[in-house]
Amino acid sequence: QVRLVESGGGLVQAGGSLRLSCAASGSIDSINVMGWYRQAPGKQRELVATIISGGDTNWSDSVKGRFTISRDNAKNAVYLQMNSLKPEDTAVYYCRMNIRGYYYWGQGTQVTVSS
Repeated sequence: QVRLVESGGGLVQAGGSLRLSCAASGSIDSINVMGWYRQAPGKQRELVATIISGGDTNWSDSVKGRFTISRDNAKNAVYLQMNSLKPEDTAVYYCRMNIRGYYYWGQGTQVTVSS
């Protein structure tokens, strides 16, 4: 059984910063792709960023240059540093990991950016 637990969401003013964390536990040997997605009210879930085991990253244009994704393979964890936050970044943020060919999702953490 694999479980992903996220933390770090909250309320912040525009221009502020937050750091999200997501750690996987359970039967894990290696994790290929780790990523963050978000879903705003009334919208579909969308990609924020992904990072593969070799370190290559993929980004949504809407956050490029403001957010940074990183991973700690020893801790089975992925992080999202979010700077220069905007009200349009308000959403529930989910982590996702590809473990042995299966995709697992976290429970989501709310990020609210006030103007």
